[in-house]
Amino acid sequence: MRIRGIENKGDVVVSVYCRSPSQDIISTDELFFRHLGEISGSVALVLMGGFNIPDINWEHHTAVMSKSWKFLKFVGDNFLSQVLSEPARKDALLGLLFVNREGLVGDVMVGACLGHSDHEMVEFKIFSVRKKRTADLLL
Repeated sequence: MRIRGIENKGDVVVSVYCRSPSQDIISTDELFFRHLGEISGSVALVLMGGFNIPDINWEHHTAVMSKSWKFLKFVGDNFLSQVLSEPARKDALLGLLFVNREGLVGDVMVGACLGHSDHEMVEFKIFSVRKKRTADLLL
């Protein structure tokens, strides 16, 4: 989804990704990395979703498994910052929120569950690059 700024300046691209825990890292993740690498340097980007990589320690940027190290390297190579600090599902930080520009999102809150889901909602504001207009989104 693209949130248009004034006169198409300050546009923000919002993307959602859901990675199955059993997903084959070689094929699907490579396609995801390639596509995201193409856009992450050219537009203001908010990327959110369920990445299902539980062994990454985001505070220390460490991981146990090689596929997780590969993901961490990709995040660093594309200047993405993970801004969600509390888990949205039980005690696991599986749902993540990335931005490629500092100050692009704010007021990040993990809230109640929606319906009968065991995933908690993540609410945040997106700040336009040009003006300080905001849009509220739920993950």
